[in-house]
Formats: sequence, C-alpha cells, structure tokens
Amino acid sequence: MARLQLSKSSLSKQTASLKTYKQFLPSLDLKRQELMAQRARVVQILAQTREEIQRQMQAIAEELPMLSNDKVDLRDLVTIKGIDLGQESIMGAHLPVLADVQVEIRSYSFLAKPHWVDRVAERLKEMLILRLRVQVEERRVELLDAAVRIITQRVNLFDKVLIPRTQENIKRIKIHLSDAERAGVINAKLAKNKRLQQVRA
Repeated sequence: MARLQLSKSSLSKQTASLKTYKQFLPSLDLKRQELMAQRARVVQILAQTREEIQRQMQAIAEELPMLSNDKVDLRDLVTIKGIDLGQESIMGAHLPVLADVQVEIRSYSFLAKPHWVDRVAERLKEMLILRLRVQVEERRVELLDAAVRIITQRVNLFDKVLIPRTQENIKRIKIHLSDAERAGVINAKLAKNKRLQQVRA
C-alpha cells in the first residue's frame, strides 16, 4: 500500500474519497437488502414446490395403489423432449427461469395396458415438471446466495475498511498539518526574538 502523504493535496484527495465512499454505501446496502428479500421469496417458492411434490406423491399413493403391480411396464412411459430456460436479471444477478417443458407420453396399446395407465402418465408428467421446477428454483437460490455474499463483502469493505481507514487518514493529515503550522508559528516567533536580540546587542 502506498505511504500516506501528509499534505494538503493528500487531505483533499482523502476527503473526496470519503465523500464518494459515503455516497456509494447506502445504494450498496439497499441492493443487498433487495437481493436478500428476493432470495427469501425464491426460498419460499421452492418450499411450496417441494410441498406440492409431497402432496402429489400422497395423492398418487391414494389414487393409484395399483402402481405397486410390477407386472405392468411403465418404464419410459413419460420422457422429457425439451426444456426451454429463460433468464431473469434481479439486481445484476442472472437467474434461470423455467419457461417451458416439452413432455412426451409414449404411445401404448390401450388393449395391452390397464385403463389406469392414462392417469399414471398424466401424474408422471406433472411430477417431472415439478421436479424440474425444483432444480431451477434451487439454482436460483444458489445464485442469489452468491450475489448476497458478494454484495455483503462490498458493503463490509466500504463500511468496515475504506470509510474508517480514510477517516483515520484525514485525522492524521489534519494533526500533522496543524502541528506543522504550530511549529512554523513558533519558529517564526523564535527567529523574530533572535533578530531582536541581535539588533539590541
């Protein structure tokens, strides 16, 4: 780190820096608060999606007890054909958005499969979409966590390092300049007294 210059120009620079830091801090803190509020909202949505999965699983168990029949082959009955992910920017954090999911229900013979397979296919489709939503929402939480962590570090840098250090630098420069001014006045008086004594002698 560069050595602090104890001069009037350095005092001017430090004062300007302090003013800038104090201007930036409130907007950084506001951004941090907004990101934390967005994170809390996404966490709540994620919890609701997970609850919906639990409700669906409970409903499937009650509605379709015949799923335990392993003689009916349900493998690859429902497959994901495509996922359309969009992007949303929140306070500079780029978050994924699940825009669309293309799910395909494999065609099967109505005579070869029991009638309840139609309902199973619909339920599986719903569960696949819900699970994809959970993955996207988890990623949104991760990205917001990272954004909150970064902005908190910046707020702390301004609040706990840059502002106090600059205030301390200003104090040191002012003390030095004041001492130098006082020393100059004393030296001037001493020189004047010395001249007067020489004149008298």
